Amino acid sequence: MPEKIEVRPAKPEDADWIVDFNLKMARETEGRKLDPEVLGRGVQAVFSQPERGFYLIAMSGSKVVGCLLITTEWSDWRNGEFWWLQSVYVDKEFRRRGVFKAMYAEARKRAEQSENVCGFRLYVEQENGRAQQTYNQLGMKETAYRVMEALF
Repeated sequence: MPEKIEVRPAKPEDADWIVDFNLKMARETEGRKLDPEVLGRGVQAVFSQPERGFYLIAMSGSKVVGCLLITTEWSDWRNGEFWWLQSVYVDKEFRRRGVFKAMYAEARKRAEQSENVCGFRLYVEQENGRAQQTYNQLGMKETAYRVMEALF
């Protein structure tokens, strides 16, 4: 019988889990080693400035098994906000058990209860076929846009 996954908003005391999961996600998906101190300050910034976004945490019993960050982007074309699903991570032991699906369902419920959310967006590594398959199964589609950036 599959374990019950509960999703809740993260609290500041969850920050260590979020930092750990982000460190693992960057290493696994991009082969990057993030600076834990910079990352920790970035996570704390979300809690101290809620306008930056919010985290959702997935729990199996008392164990934290997944998290994601939601940030917003204003769309003047739609007169609404896109919610960006970021920093998505599911503990290796709990993958393919519906953890992301539960987090996505909670995010979608919250978005649908909001008056100004017009959709979800997320980044996914081009080589991460398994993640792309998961997102497709939940109704997400690849866009015609490429993401470009300039880092400072």
